Amino acid sequence: MGAVGWNPRVGGTGEGACDGDGASRFGTVSSVRAVPETGLMSGDDLSADDAWHTVRRHGLRRLLGASFVRFRYGDGFSHARAFALQLALAAVPLVIAGAGLATAIGADSVAEVVARTVVAISPGSSDSLVSQVVGESADGGSRRSEVVVVLGLVTAFVAATSAFAQLERGANRIYGTKRDRPALRKYGQAAVLTATAGLAMAVGLLLIVAGEPFGEAIESVYHWGHAAETVWDVVRWPIGLALLVVAVTLLFRYAPRRQQPGRSWLAVGAAVTVLAWLAGSGLLALYVVFAAGFGDTYGPLTAVMALLLWANITGIALLAGLALAAQLEAVRAGRPEPLLEDTDDDGIPDALDERPNSPAR
Repeated sequence: MGAVGWNPRVGGTGEGACDGDGASRFGTVSSVRAVPETGLMSGDDLSADDAWHTVRRHGLRRLLGASFVRFRYGDGFSHARAFALQLALAAVPLVIAGAGLATAIGADSVAEVVARTVVAISPGSSDSLVSQVVGESADGGSRRSEVVVVLGLVTAFVAATSAFAQLERGANRIYGTKRDRPALRKYGQAAVLTATAGLAMAVGLLLIVAGEPFGEAIESVYHWGHAAETVWDVVRWPIGLALLVVAVTLLFRYAPRRQQPGRSWLAVGAAVTVLAWLAGSGLLALYVVFAAGFGDTYGPLTAVMALLLWANITGIALLAGLALAAQLEAVRAGRPEPLLEDTDDDGIPDALDERPNSPAR
C-alpha cells in the first residue's frame, strides 16, 4: 500500500499542541492512544480490498483483541449505557406518536396495525399495559391525537438528538480525541444525524425487529393475502440490513470530531456492529421468551426492562464497531498499540504522570 501520511492534529481543532500519542501540555481525556488521521490520503484511494488486506495482514483475532482494549479503556461501556438511556427515552414516545398520527389522519385501520404490532413485540405481561397506552392514544379523538403526535415526535427527536450527541462523546474518547465539538455544533450535528442516519436506522430496525408482526397485522386488518405476506417476509431482511449498514456507516463517518477515512474502511466496523447487534438482539429475545420468571419478575414493566437491555446492546454494538474502525485506521497508520504507555503500572499514563521519577519528567 505504500507509505501513509497522517495529520498530527489528532485532537480535533487545535486545542493544545498534541503529539502523535494524543498527549499534550493540557493532558488527555483517556488512556487510549489517539488514532492519527489518515485524511491526507484521499478516501477514494482507500478501497474495501485495502481494508480487508489490512485486516488479513494484521490478523483478525489480534485486531479484535486490540479493539476491545481500546473500547474498554476508552470508557465504551459507560458511554454505551448513557446512549442506551437516551435511545430508550426516544423509542416509547415515538411509538405513541405513530398511533396518534394514524388516528389524527382518520386512519383507524392504520392505528389498529400499530397497536397490533406493538403488542406483538412486547414481551410477557406487558401486553395489557402497551395495549392500554396505544389504545388510549388511538381512541382519544382527533384533537387529542394531534397533541399526542406533536409531543411524541418532539420528545423522541430531542431524546434521539441527545443520544447521538452522547455517541459523539463516546466516539471521541475511543479515538483519543481530546474534546467534543462546541455545544452548538455538537447538538446541531446530532440533530442532522437524527434526521438522516437516525431515520434510516429506525426504519431498518422496524423492518427487522417488528417486520414479522407488522406483516401479520397488515394481513389481519387489510387481508392482503398469504402470498403478499411471504414476499414481505423475504424482502424486509435485505432492505432492513442495508438501511442499518448505511445508517451505521453515516454515524461512524460524522459522529467523531475528526476527519474520517473512506467509507469502505468504516464499513468494516459498521458490518461488525450490525452482526453484533443482530446476535445480541437474538440472544436477548431468546432470554426474554425462555428465561424462567423474567415476565413474572417484572410484570407490566417487562417491556421496559427488555427495551433498556436492547438499547444497551445497541449502544455497545455501535461503540464496539467504532473501536474496530479506529483500531483498523491506527494499524494502517503504524500505531497498533491501543494504550498509552504506563511503564510503572500505576494506572497513570507516563505522558500524564507528574511524579518526580516518572519517565515523562
